[in-house]
Amino acid sequence: MLSEGAVKEINDLTGKYANKRSAVMPALFVVQREYGYVTEEGMREVANILGLRPVQIFEVATFYTMYNKKPVGKYHIQVCTNISCSLLGANHIVDFLSMRLGVKVKETTPDKMFTLSTVECLGSCGTAPMMQINDRYYEDLTKEKIEEILKGLK
Repeated sequence: MLSEGAVKEINDLTGKYANKRSAVMPALFVVQREYGYVTEEGMREVANILGLRPVQIFEVATFYTMYNKKPVGKYHIQVCTNISCSLLGANHIVDFLSMRLGVKVKETTPDKMFTLSTVECLGSCGTAPMMQINDRYYEDLTKEKIEEILKGLK
């Protein structure tokens, strides 16, 4: 069950929009923060709070990549693989991170520190290749920059 504070936050969100359905995306972020990922139970709770059908919540949560549908590591590394990043070496970045962390895409390291994902455009095409770790962008990536970033995270 969502905490009382999370339920209040979702209810407060509804006042910021013309209709409750517009609050689905920010409400899902509340669920993700609360549980660590968007659980089926959390989606049902959001539907109940907003007075919507569960399928209306599921369709949003499963469409967008920013909602984690399973637990992720402490550091969720998301490498952009859209056209600009791909042309500038995103696949090499993914391969390097996979080798360096010892996991494949969509896997989490055994110590639960890192999850590696690929995502579509993160809106930073001019600084490709890039990745997002949790809520922070890292741009103009090289293997050397990635090594420094990873050292700073542990």
